[in-house]
Amino acid sequence: MRYFIQFAYNGTHYHGWQFQPNASSVQETLNKALSVLLNSPINVMGAGRTDTGVHAQEMYGHFDFETPIDVSNLVHKLNSYLPKDIAIFDLIPVHDDAHCRFDATKRTYEYHINIVKNPFLEELSWYFNQKLDVALMNEAAKILLNHTDFQCFSKVNTDVNTFDCTIFEAYWKHENNKLIFTISANRFLRNMVRSIVGTLVNIGLHKISLTDFENIIASKSREKAGFSVPAHGLYLTEIDYDYIIK
Repeated sequence: MRYFIQFAYNGTHYHGWQFQPNASSVQETLNKALSVLLNSPINVMGAGRTDTGVHAQEMYGHFDFETPIDVSNLVHKLNSYLPKDIAIFDLIPVHDDAHCRFDATKRTYEYHINIVKNPFLEELSWYFNQKLDVALMNEAAKILLNHTDFQCFSKVNTDVNTFDCTIFEAYWKHENNKLIFTISANRFLRNMVRSIVGTLVNIGLHKISLTDFENIIASKSREKAGFSVPAHGLYLTEIDYDYIIK
């Protein structure tokens, strides 16, 4: 039987989601916990990769197990067994061909900028105290919806067949002492959100114009786009599937 597992994690102490031989990862931690509690080797396939220090408010994985699982009991045991920075929400029986990565129809990320220094948010948002033109940044964010090729925001030398992504929404909002950027798309390229945010920050600083932004996208050149903002302000917040009702 195949199960989707819905969970969240604070990525501060992990070198991203994916297993790495000499570093702690969320995938390795989750695999070990499930293998111990189910008394069988378990390998969780993730819905995507998050980089070192990136957080997930909602993440999915899938794994196979031969016999039916007492879902509520295993969720309780996992939350007791796992470290405090990983939380399990649900286990969902799905059809045998269900795939948490390829079947996702939409992913949503947020980037959090803290505009007032706060020691309690040191590892959970990026502190940036220069004045930003948020209205202009939102004008630029709307431009993203007119394009599909985002090679200029992708990590170079990445192994992908296409740089095309369909962006459904992209906007900034001011919330208390934070600026939060929300972006949803059918898929994302490696480092895409962090480089988009860095470029939008340059617009907010009036270092580049909206026309420059259009030209950067058309150039397909990572060198022309802005800097990549720090990982600890980035959150994967939602993943949608046609067959999972929330």
